[in-house]
Amino acid sequence: MSNGGGSKWICEFCTYENYPAAKKCTMCFKYKTPQLISDTINEEQDIYKMAPLVSPSSPESNNSISSSSPDIGSKWACEVCTYLNWSKSNKCIQCLNPKRKPSPPTSRSHERIQSLSIKTSDICQGGSASATRLSPNSGSNNSMSKASNNGNRSSTSSPRITKWTCLMCTYENWPRSLKCVICGTPKERTSFSQPSSVQASRSQEIIPACTSNITSSSTTSPTSLHQRISPTSPTGRNSGDHSDPLASSNCGGSHQAGASASPHSLSRPNSRSSPSPPQAREKRIIMLRSKLRDSDWLWLNACMGAVDGDMEAIHAYIAGGGHPSRQLTVQEAELLNRPSAFQAGYTLVHLAIRFHREDMLAILLTATDASSKAAKRLPCMACPDLATDIRRQMFSSLRQRKGEFQCHFLTDCVTFYLPADIEDLSRHVQDQLFDEILDRDVQNELEVEEAIINWSMELTERLGSRLYALWNRTAGDCLLDSILQATWGVFDVDNSLRRALADSLRDGAMTFYPRWKEYESMQAESLHFTLDESQWQHDWAILLSLASQPGASLEQSHIFGLAHILRRPIIVYGVKYVKSFRGETLGFAKFQGVYLPLLWDSSFCWKNPVALGYTRGHFSALVPMEIDTDDGDMCGGAGANTQPIDEEEQTAFLPLVDCQGQLLQVHFLSGSEMGKEESVLKEWLHCHKTKGGLLVATQRLGRRPAAVKQMVDEWMDLYRQLQAQPSNTQGLKGNTFSSDGESDDE
Repeated sequence: MSNGGGSKWICEFCTYENYPAAKKCTMCFKYKTPQLISDTINEEQDIYKMAPLVSPSSPESNNSISSSSPDIGSKWACEVCTYLNWSKSNKCIQCLNPKRKPSPPTSRSHERIQSLSIKTSDICQGGSASATRLSPNSGSNNSMSKASNNGNRSSTSSPRITKWTCLMCTYENWPRSLKCVICGTPKERTSFSQPSSVQASRSQEIIPACTSNITSSSTTSPTSLHQRISPTSPTGRNSGDHSDPLASSNCGGSHQAGASASPHSLSRPNSRSSPSPPQAREKRIIMLRSKLRDSDWLWLNACMGAVDGDMEAIHAYIAGGGHPSRQLTVQEAELLNRPSAFQAGYTLVHLAIRFHREDMLAILLTATDASSKAAKRLPCMACPDLATDIRRQMFSSLRQRKGEFQCHFLTDCVTFYLPADIEDLSRHVQDQLFDEILDRDVQNELEVEEAIINWSMELTERLGSRLYALWNRTAGDCLLDSILQATWGVFDVDNSLRRALADSLRDGAMTFYPRWKEYESMQAESLHFTLDESQWQHDWAILLSLASQPGASLEQSHIFGLAHILRRPIIVYGVKYVKSFRGETLGFAKFQGVYLPLLWDSSFCWKNPVALGYTRGHFSALVPMEIDTDDGDMCGGAGANTQPIDEEEQTAFLPLVDCQGQLLQVHFLSGSEMGKEESVLKEWLHCHKTKGGLLVATQRLGRRPAAVKQMVDEWMDLYRQLQAQPSNTQGLKGNTFSSDGESDDE
């Protein structure tokens, strides 16, 4: 480019070299300003070489540029691309970065930054220095908070507005804010609008609590916190543990409880001008702990178990007689010391829903429904001593087979049924008896909603074979409890039946495993997938582990094993679909069907079946009622094509088809037995067809053992005494029973 015989002028916007006669820039069409300082630049000179190599992040970059090159002192260097722009340019020509006025740090701003630093030693000591630094009256904090909230308005010109301090995070909120902007804590749970002196004293109170809580929470896991809630000591600390968050004060927890306990003290700020020492808060925690009973400790452990996913804590609380609908109080939420998880008014169901514990909801909702009804008084609960003798007698009848198939088995065949004397009671006494012995929700779901039991008028009315769903515990052993209820009328409290099941599956694995693998393989092939041998062995190990763990849920293979221990068929009448607590269908429930002791010889087993009901992850015993022996039709089967039976025995008929006439599924059949279900049922059961053409199995109600008969008689005497007192409408008097199915003595 030639100079054209004169010095060119440089455009201050695009730095293009224009001829002297040009009034506008040839590139950007900007007018030539009279104040323009023309610099002659050679063609070979690079414009970027005029700027010294100074890092834009350096605090001395602007000063060094102006001092090192006096020729370009009127330009400013862009902080992004280091391009030298003219002083009148508000933006960088190259990258359009806005011009920023340099503001070197002064001593006053340095002091302002120094005033915001907080020393841990000052906080822990609670000295005057830390209180002064975080006091709302300090110049630095007050000016910064007002500058952030009021924009560029001056703190002296704006009227003084009293803010309220959040006790959870110490943030100063505007008076119209109902909740803290930072942590969302309601205003009424923290503090009211108070003078600055009271807020300064409150902030001095809160800081030691916050630091102690942060220290303890950072070094402690949720599992250790759950284990630390123990009533062994007044402070709840284990030996060697010095970071118990329940013993130390939390950020606002003690103030929250104190606000609810003494509201008049908060209405008069002048009376709280001096902060309470940390020892007072620790004494309050110790006092709250000392007032807790054993049931309260179970309740607090259950709350933490709902958050951490610990099913054992839930089972322990329900088994200890706890009510699932119990709500957290302010003091209990303070002891748990987790405001983000626990709030006053929460129940176990609220916590399970909030933390997505789907496995707990079925147990909690079932326990809530059962406990909301009348107090349960089954015969084994009314006579705990006799129930203990019955369990001892049942356990003594257990034997183990010698040889290859080392499976336990019972030597006695006992069937539990309701006495016919119930019909002699008055109507209101009968209603109370059925409320206390039956599970109304299970009965309604199986009988009305799904039409799974009692759907045939021929069986229920003409043959007197109505089934009743007995109330059962929800402690995780419902299958084993329902088996013993349907046979001996007691619960498996000492886990004797579970131990027999675990030992039988382990010792008889050489016989159980091939049949289980063959059946499961056929089920898998129907779903178009296969498993290798290592996966089969892993699944079998899981089944053995579940059988040996008290409270663990059991599966179909365990029912198959129990049929061999009883040496009797087990018929399960259950729902077809598993639903959530919201009523949503989750999948198929494959428990319904007939379980036969196929691994025994048929001559070694009884053909008297046991009936169970299955609803929403819960098993219940289905038992008939004894009928009047004067009615010859019902005693002999009421027209069914039956064989002659003993005159002292009564008979109930269990349907082997559903309400649509489809044959119930027979589980764990081999490949050669598939397609021959009806002939297999007739081999293992006393099968008959009624006049209506229904295929039924005969359940013979034999004589009760002496201990069982005495237990039922004493239980019936309670209702006979109640009927003798018509004015007594309050219910039975005497021992109270917990919701887990056991009496206090038991």
